Amino acid sequence: MTEAERTLLNLLDIESLEVDLFRGTGSGGETPTRIFGGQVIAQALAAAYRTVDDRTCHSLHAYFIRPGDPSIPVIYQVDRARDGGSFTTRRVIAVQHGKQILNMSASFHCQDQGWDHQHPMPSVGPPESHPTRTELRQAYLDRVPEKLHKELLRDRPIEVREVGPLDILTPKVAADHHHIWFRMAAASEVDQVTQHLLLAYASDMALLGSGLRPHGLSMFTGEVDMASLDHAIWFHAPIQFENWHLYSMDAPWTGQGRCFNRGSIHSQDGVLVASVAQEGLMRKKRVRL
Repeated sequence: MTEAERTLLNLLDIESLEVDLFRGTGSGGETPTRIFGGQVIAQALAAAYRTVDDRTCHSLHAYFIRPGDPSIPVIYQVDRARDGGSFTTRRVIAVQHGKQILNMSASFHCQDQGWDHQHPMPSVGPPESHPTRTELRQAYLDRVPEKLHKELLRDRPIEVREVGPLDILTPKVAADHHHIWFRMAAASEVDQVTQHLLLAYASDMALLGSGLRPHGLSMFTGEVDMASLDHAIWFHAPIQFENWHLYSMDAPWTGQGRCFNRGSIHSQDGVLVASVAQEGLMRKKRVRL
């Protein structure tokens, strides 16, 4: 297990403070300046799971209210909204500096019998045929200030292979449909609950940028203010995140300073394991006088 993988698993192992009250580490995720949205979602889901027995999450809906401060912990308060015959519902509030930074509803379901169907997985070539995240970032080293080199090359826990990557410094207009392969080798050592937490964490990767592609923009060009506003996940099948998964994303709409993004996550053998939807802030960068 790499140090980056160990750090992520530690982030998801939240501390119990009192009945239905938990604390999670703020620093150590994908981004250094604010808490990565997927990290807060995964920790909030971890808090909800601590209050549920023998059921797995089938859906969650989260609203990002304020940016997270990575310099301090996050407090998670769980409301046991309902314990029903087939479904269990939880509400989670994440707090820093005495204010909410996220609130989330999550629903848990026992296993039922029904009918099966799914859309097929897109065909994009195997993960090994696409460049690694490190290889892509190495290409930017001579085009960005030296002070950014360490952050660009920092080891990450999630292995990513981007399909048809765009140049993030000089992007061109492109289709909103795009794909990445991702996995974390150390997931082979964790239980199914932690598999859900890892996928929730990873589901916030690359999705927000979908709405930028048709406009020839990226978060690195200095023209746009972006932030996740809300995030929803539906879990469809058991997850083995130590294996490659294909994240297929699109943005069917942008407008009024926002973008709407969708994602489908398939295991490498073609099983649809999760669906994701997200709305993000996407407005022209404001000049501050």
